[in-house]
Amino acid sequence: MIRLIVFFVLLMVLAPFRAEAKAKDHLVIGITQFPSTFHPNIDSMLAKTYILAMTRRPFTIYDVDWKNVCLLCITLPTIENGLAKREVSPNGKNGVAVTFSIHPKAKWGDGVPVTTKDVFFTWKVGRHNRSGVGNSEFYRSLYKVDLLDEKTFIMHFDKLTFEYNSIGGFGLLPAHIEQKNFSDPESYKNRTAFDVDTTNPGLYFGPYRITEVVLGSHVVLVPNSTWYGAEPYFKKITVRVIENTAALEANLISGAIDMIAGELGLTVDQAVNFQKRYGKKYQILYKPGLIYEHIDLNLDNPILADKRIRRALIHSIDRKAISKKLFGGRQPVAHTSVNPLDWVYAKDIPKYKYDPVSANQLLDGAGWLRRKSGMRFNTDGQPLRLEIMTTAGNRSRELVQQVMQSQWKEIGIDVQIRNQPARVFFGKTVTERIYSGLAMYAWISSPESVPRTTLHSAHIPHAGNNFSGQNYTGFKNKEMDALLEVIETELDREKRRKLWSRLQHIYASELPVIPLYFRANAYVIPNWLTGLIPTGHQYPTTLWVEKWRPNL
Repeated sequence: MIRLIVFFVLLMVLAPFRAEAKAKDHLVIGITQFPSTFHPNIDSMLAKTYILAMTRRPFTIYDVDWKNVCLLCITLPTIENGLAKREVSPNGKNGVAVTFSIHPKAKWGDGVPVTTKDVFFTWKVGRHNRSGVGNSEFYRSLYKVDLLDEKTFIMHFDKLTFEYNSIGGFGLLPAHIEQKNFSDPESYKNRTAFDVDTTNPGLYFGPYRITEVVLGSHVVLVPNSTWYGAEPYFKKITVRVIENTAALEANLISGAIDMIAGELGLTVDQAVNFQKRYGKKYQILYKPGLIYEHIDLNLDNPILADKRIRRALIHSIDRKAISKKLFGGRQPVAHTSVNPLDWVYAKDIPKYKYDPVSANQLLDGAGWLRRKSGMRFNTDGQPLRLEIMTTAGNRSRELVQQVMQSQWKEIGIDVQIRNQPARVFFGKTVTERIYSGLAMYAWISSPESVPRTTLHSAHIPHAGNNFSGQNYTGFKNKEMDALLEVIETELDREKRRKLWSRLQHIYASELPVIPLYFRANAYVIPNWLTGLIPTGHQYPTTLWVEKWRPNL
């Protein structure tokens, strides 16, 4: 009897240690957004990119040193090594032929080899103007794909750009699964296996595959038996979605989650406060980078079509004070979409300081006059009223909204706040341009990322192109279009720098977007976790998830 009691006592004492050891096999990650789709080439939501990066690998990516490297391919093609060759395309343009080789051991999760058939099918889907694929310009330029064998293919572009060997946005699709779903291209967006059969192992070829999806709640991943790279440590990874950042922090403290993703987690101000209280229990990594927090302006709105209104809006925001008071100065004010960390940044662009006097003068000149209430009306008696939207539950953005709302009110602009869950905001409201006024969110990019899809007039989403563009403002500028065309094809760095400078000057002058600040990501990870290295650009840390290990 005594031995039995001792046994149970020991069992109770050791239970927490066993639970802790078991927990290290199961990593629970907290993020703030749920993907609107799991299709790699439809929509550009960061939550999707973060999760899918554990299940698949792009052909090329920018690594933690901001260098373009191969992941799914074997050798990065260059003109110097002969795998990329200049050529004249059938339409008479100076183009390039780029030869890639797929990793010989790459297989889909159902055991079917990853082959050039998948490459050709992916290209076919991307080329169709009703498929819903976002990066339509890439596929228009990619006019032909030659299949040399099951693992080698040549991409023919009708444009020789400085990014000729960067195809990170070419998300490979499994032809053996998706072919039947593409039989009706116009409905493909709503019937892709990535959304109707998300747990199908044949959709993935990375270190993990998705085995469970609960809409709005969580995604479960387990190791992929066909993965050809280093064996991942964790037997199970759960990505939990907690849209409210305060609740996200509470879940970390309670142990319901192990870490908070820097890409979609705590705001900098929350992380700083969290570090003061719990810094000994967690690693808090701050990574400044190419994350551009801004406000898109719907230029179809007659009020916002007036440049004077746009300039008044930015002059009346004290962005420097917002950064200092809310983020401890860790998030520098943005004056353009290009980060000063990027070599193409132009220092001499127009900058808009906090200047309510100028803002008031601009509004007066535009015919919006104050009444006794302090608010502004035009000669027809219409109020100067706008609506601002962002992702609901994001404490940082909601605080910034409230500050801006108050500052705009001071100059007589009535701005109403109406937020939505991220999956609705990104899945429909922004992508289909049905927001009426202002939409606040962030773009994350790679180094020297040409903003063609966000600024070129050919990329304005509409029903005719199945809302495939990303120019959500509806910005139209002939000189900007021309710059975006030529900047890509200029291989000389110094000449390209001058083109970038002019692009930024137009952007700052025309203000299709209100720049706010460049966001720093705050990664909150347990002390026992190693191998996670923030990148500072669009490619998430999860692309190297197989390197994550407990420090035991």
